[in-house]
Amino acid sequence: MKKTQMIFILTLIFITLLVGCGPNEPTFDSETITIEHELGIAEIPKHPERIVAFDYGVIDTLRTLGIDIIGLPKSNVPQHLSEFNDPVYEDVGTLFEPNFEKIFEINPDVILISGRQSEVYEELQEIAPTVFVNVDQQNFIESVKQNLRLIGSVFEMEEVVEKHLNEIQQLTDALHSLGSSMSEEVLILMANDGNLSVYGEGSRFGVIHSDFGLKAADKGIEVANHGQSVSFEYLAKINPDYLLVIDRAAITGGSVHAKQTLDNEMIRGMRAYENHRILYLNSELWYVVTGGIESVKEMITELYEGLNATR
Repeated sequence: MKKTQMIFILTLIFITLLVGCGPNEPTFDSETITIEHELGIAEIPKHPERIVAFDYGVIDTLRTLGIDIIGLPKSNVPQHLSEFNDPVYEDVGTLFEPNFEKIFEINPDVILISGRQSEVYEELQEIAPTVFVNVDQQNFIESVKQNLRLIGSVFEMEEVVEKHLNEIQQLTDALHSLGSSMSEEVLILMANDGNLSVYGEGSRFGVIHSDFGLKAADKGIEVANHGQSVSFEYLAKINPDYLLVIDRAAITGGSVHAKQTLDNEMIRGMRAYENHRILYLNSELWYVVTGGIESVKEMITELYEGLNATR
């Protein structure tokens, strides 16, 4: 074979290998793993042991897989992950303001972050390899699968992760079958220390409509990170069959919780109230620990059982 032909063939092989490694797909050599993610590229040690995690959903996943961490933001650890309040785990700041000095001091092998830390990615990357693992609210279940497979690859636990993914898919299918068969319409409401906002299709809780098949009572809700602010008059006008409530005040230290906020005559005149179809969702799971193996299973199970019990 001529030298020029050999060079051409080798070049084609190299290009093919490059094309095959998309975002969030790790590549390996003998000592390190190279991960391309949405914010950049991280090269981390194989089987990293010193892990700092800023995303509670990721921490939920690591705990389920039996993978320990050395540090996390401890200013408001959810009850779902209460064991991480133990002093054995380092406090590395808050979700929005990492303690860079502390992180540098404990010398992690890898830092795992999500959307709330995206603006300080460059600073964290200078301390240690940093991987962005975020849930796409527009494509919730598929992005959860992608993230879990990434973590499974990093720790060589692909088979275990796939078993969990199969369980998540089975739960999703069951809920979607139930939701899509229902004629009743639902409205997703967040109560925040006396204030009200609603979420619809395409929102951070849009998975309830897209992946879980439930019909939206209002298809014109503005898609915004903090929802569309509404009044009690709006709720009475929409008058949904189901009201799915997330109590933000319960997890952020507010003084007025959702049940107090919704305890009035206008709410008592709604169909959802009369038919006992106001469902108070686990706010930690839906708002704080989103995207973890166990949190996703519990979210789906909670909604499935709540709907089933009130049909």
